[in-house]
Amino acid sequence: MRHWRRTRQAELDADFRDWALARQAHLRRSAYLLCRDWHLAEDLTQTTLAKMYAAWHRVHDGDTRDAYARRVLYRTFVDETRRGYRREYPGDELPETAAPGVDSALRMTLLDAVALLPPRSRAVIVLRFWEDLSVEETAAALGCTTGTVKSQTSRGLASLRRRLTLDDDAGFSALLGVGSAAGTRTEGGR
Repeated sequence: MRHWRRTRQAELDADFRDWALARQAHLRRSAYLLCRDWHLAEDLTQTTLAKMYAAWHRVHDGDTRDAYARRVLYRTFVDETRRGYRREYPGDELPETAAPGVDSALRMTLLDAVALLPPRSRAVIVLRFWEDLSVEETAAALGCTTGTVKSQTSRGLASLRRRLTLDDDAGFSALLGVGSAAGTRTEGGR
């Protein structure tokens, strides 16, 4: 019996290792979109992987492990934003200068606008439009109702439209459809 358990645990460990290596980069990118900090994204990814390892005996089979990992990542992010003692506060002087970025002005402005959203709205926007999940899948990942997802999506998009049209140097009005017939339609249950 003991040999069977060790063999089974070794199989589970190997399966988890293979899955984690394949999904780690995607989880880290999703975490970055939520928090806009590569170091915090790495921490969120590692916490997600640790929680996944602890639950691997339950979720290792089937197609649910990616959905479960998303749910763990987004809930971990929301939990981390609630903990005031873990927040970092900026100082007056930066310790070093950052290397010049390769991202376009449009991408950076959009990422900055997403970063200003409240954590729950940001999680919904990232799940809906980065992960391309449906309303129902997003609700399941966040553990809330579809109505909450719809309202958070609507509020988040409205806030993004307001912020991005204030600085219209990059043509955000045309991109977002603000001022046209496309901009007047409401966000439905896509």
